[in-house]
Amino acid sequence: MTFSSTPRIITSDEHPIRHHMIDKDAMKVLRVLRDNGYAGYLVGGGVRDLYLGKSPKDFDISTDARPGQIRKLFRNSRTIGRRFRLVQVFFHGKEIEVSTLRSLSEFDIDGPEVVLAPNNTYGSLAEDAQRRDLTVNGLFYEIENDTIIDYVGGIEDLDHSVVQFVGEPERRITRDPVRMLRAIRHAGRLGFSIAPASWEAICVNHEKLSLCPPSRIRDEFFKDLHSAALADWLELALDSELFFDIFGLYRRVLFQKAGSKELPYKEQLLALVKVIDRISLLAKESGKRALRNEFLLALILVPWANARFDLVHQNLKGAAAFKFSKILREELDEKLGVQLNLRRSIRQEMVTLLASLPQFLAYHENNSWPKWIRKKSYFKSCSLFCELYAEAVTGGDETDLHLMPVKQEARHSTTAKSSRSKGRGRRRKGYNPAFSSKKKGVFGLKK
Repeated sequence: MTFSSTPRIITSDEHPIRHHMIDKDAMKVLRVLRDNGYAGYLVGGGVRDLYLGKSPKDFDISTDARPGQIRKLFRNSRTIGRRFRLVQVFFHGKEIEVSTLRSLSEFDIDGPEVVLAPNNTYGSLAEDAQRRDLTVNGLFYEIENDTIIDYVGGIEDLDHSVVQFVGEPERRITRDPVRMLRAIRHAGRLGFSIAPASWEAICVNHEKLSLCPPSRIRDEFFKDLHSAALADWLELALDSELFFDIFGLYRRVLFQKAGSKELPYKEQLLALVKVIDRISLLAKESGKRALRNEFLLALILVPWANARFDLVHQNLKGAAAFKFSKILREELDEKLGVQLNLRRSIRQEMVTLLASLPQFLAYHENNSWPKWIRKKSYFKSCSLFCELYAEAVTGGDETDLHLMPVKQEARHSTTAKSSRSKGRGRRRKGYNPAFSSKKKGVFGLKK
């Protein structure tokens, strides 16, 4: 797409966004900026979703005020970020992110091909628009005249259901390869197609994703994991081969032949991903906490484990089962743990879920759970893992989930912490330390 220095102005008669549709705290931030002589704009995904008639997850704001000036206006805020300083303004359990408009530097215009170039300087609205990753995320809404400001053709792409990079696709990918993940994410979530030039650039340059820090790739993928559109994401990621730059362990096994009575491994993966989407959608609609990242990630790895170890047909006990768990852990550490920078506890949880699956499937088929296994600390998570696998791959019934409300869980954690704090340093009446005795003194010695 071509950039225009003269924006297209979409008036209130031409777009559906109204003030009452915007989060009241975001509106407060915009009004405070305006009343103090600064320009403030609702930007990015918030404008995109409101234009499409969706409810935005976040309401991000850009302004010509500098971070220090923003902090003076909002005492309930903090500054974050290394490459570019942002201000988070806090309101009753949520935050509004406020950023200063950024400029184009020599790296964006005609500089050397540098990944993640240090090009973070303050600039104008037009320059900030050109810095955005996708045209559909390059829109600005201002409350004074109720207009959308479009420098990059984002409105036209929204009207035609197209996702494409701002600027020359290959160059934008070279600057930050993670933009490829964002392109297929939004195409999957919105049900849009990817513009031919952008799609070709992704297919040609997908291997550049490995140049990014593992933690960034992991965090971007976790957003897709809970998007409720992971199945659409997966189709695009497989077609572009970007999937194998995240899950290299699938490169050689995904298209292998499975047993004659089993689903092909690719079909297993697609079926499991659809179950993950059902869980994510349920969590979003009910306002409850989704299943943990490591739980869902382990579900995605079951077809790999089936291809690599014939997992579900393992029938190991005792020392043999322990040895298998160790081998499984070593494979995960080598082929995924380092690649996604996963914590040791996350990797161990995934191994427990995968290694226990064959045994739990056997009991699940007979619908009989021995008392000894019910007493295990991992019984609840492993039995749910087993039920979800059976739902996806063997055509089992839809699993009934009992997700915990987010607010209830947070309240419980706070209360528990508060109780521990209040009780710290106090001794229960009538009780003494294990090493003390009222009669004989400390360690049984007489006073």
